[in-house]
Amino acid sequence: MRTSLTLAALLLFASPAFAADGTFEITKTDTVMPVGRKATASVTVTSKQGWHLNLEAPFTLKLNPPPGVAVDKRKLGRADLAASSAMSARFDVGVTMSEPGKKLIAAELGFVLCRKDSCRPIKEKLSFTAEASAPPPKPAKKPKKASS
Repeated sequence: MRTSLTLAALLLFASPAFAADGTFEITKTDTVMPVGRKATASVTVTSKQGWHLNLEAPFTLKLNPPPGVAVDKRKLGRADLAASSAMSARFDVGVTMSEPGKKLIAAELGFVLCRKDSCRPIKEKLSFTAEASAPPPKPAKKPKKASS
């Protein structure tokens, strides 16, 4: 049972993610950084099959980082989009980790898809990975030579 749950979780969180009906695609970039340094991950949605993103409706990315992971903002809105058009939109997320390791950042993306005759709101749960490496050891100081 545990193996099937793990496999289901891996399939659910794989990138890219597709809508069940193929009307949009979500792609994510994971991020790798040294401990204490900020890196950027991205979440992009692209409309498909004659649908487009509603440029006037709310567009949100709500983040739920685990302990040891800091994000610049937990809730991003339309004003925070790094790129936006009727066909695609991208959020860039600043991430900093306080300890080495690999962690999943859970998120929920909200937007509205439209076509000629209708619009529909979308809420999609996703996650992306942040990984931090331990900082390199500081070089040892050379002892000072005694003067004679």
